[in-house]
Amino acid sequence: MGCGFGWFAQFARENGAVSVHSIDLSENMLGRAQNMTSDDKIRYERADLGGLKLEGGRYDPVFSSLTFHYLVNLPSLMKEISKGLKPSGRLVFSIEHPVYTAPSKPGFVVDEGTGRKFWPLDDYQREGLRTTNWLAESVKKQHRTIGTYINILLSSGLRLTDFLEWYPNEGELKRHPERGSEVIRPTFLLIGAAKD
Repeated sequence: MGCGFGWFAQFARENGAVSVHSIDLSENMLGRAQNMTSDDKIRYERADLGGLKLEGGRYDPVFSSLTFHYLVNLPSLMKEISKGLKPSGRLVFSIEHPVYTAPSKPGFVVDEGTGRKFWPLDDYQREGLRTTNWLAESVKKQHRTIGTYINILLSSGLRLTDFLEWYPNEGELKRHPERGSEVIRPTFLLIGAAKD
């Protein structure tokens, strides 16, 4: 869901998926994905996740990377995903971490006295629209608390199985020192859930 250029679809097929159903709203992304794919077992579909309808008991797993924080009606989609998953099927997704999406004016601040860099966290409990400049001007995202994400999963009949606030380990920091800010403030949250 939110397949972008289809990289995960190709990865899934290379790692044993019998078929892959990839969905994105962007015609540009889907066009690029189709041009980069020569596998007839990968099907690309243009659809708005906000009104998506899935066939019951068909999918395992459902995967989404950095898409759900753009959706206004995430509870409806989660119920649809739960319906679409096979028994014991899994949902795996990543989102921008709520600590990252919360601030009214996102950006690091440097304490003049100590020189220490920090991420101001305001408006965390105030959920809803955030407009930021990220890869483009005025990108609209939906901020939700961690608790809201978990409760959406649980109320959709899913069980939380994995919860990872990603940050680089020491080896990654040595190879990519520019990722040091991830230790101060997480950018990504990875979540796994299962249908019982």
